Amino acid sequence: MFDAPIQDLIGCLGRLPGIGPKSAQRIAFFLLDCDPQEVTDLAQAIIQAKEKVSFCSVCFNATQDSTCRICQDPRRDPHQICVVEESKDIIAIERTREFHGTYHVLGGAISPIDNRGPADLHIKELVQRLSDGVVTEIILATNPNTEGEVTATYVARLLAPLDIHVSRLASGLPVGGDLEYADEITLGRAFEGRRTVEGPTTPGS
Repeated sequence: MFDAPIQDLIGCLGRLPGIGPKSAQRIAFFLLDCDPQEVTDLAQAIIQAKEKVSFCSVCFNATQDSTCRICQDPRRDPHQICVVEESKDIIAIERTREFHGTYHVLGGAISPIDNRGPADLHIKELVQRLSDGVVTEIILATNPNTEGEVTATYVARLLAPLDIHVSRLASGLPVGGDLEYADEITLGRAFEGRRTVEGPTTPGS
């Protein structure tokens, strides 16, 4: 349909996660309409990120140093490790300002469909981090989907013999959502995380 250079660009963009054919086409023509310097800057930023960014030797977070900023921060609580699937998940958790421990990035989730098993993740390295006895709590923050649940269950069972408290992030029904649209995992987690509701107090009681 398009000349080869345009079609190649659309094809490359279409391989990005979350980018369908129409979005790839839209982005491609947006780039063609951009100032040449903006496109050059984008290309250089991608190349530099690929060349300079690696993974933390401790937690496997994306970083340009041998260890990431979080692992280097002496203010972080060394007794807690929050286990996530990808580095981008750390950003989401850090925005809440509720967690002050360290992280461990698995590099994905167990997914037989994608031929990804426990050996393909950084689970062995997580166990090694626990050998010195400093960590007292592991918080499993894998995604609330089938793969994330399988991964969290596997890690929890693996750590069960250790003297470490293992917890899972609570999840359930979103505010404003309808029960009929909730999937089985979300609804099940909502039941597991149910809380006691205190009745209203009467004046003078």
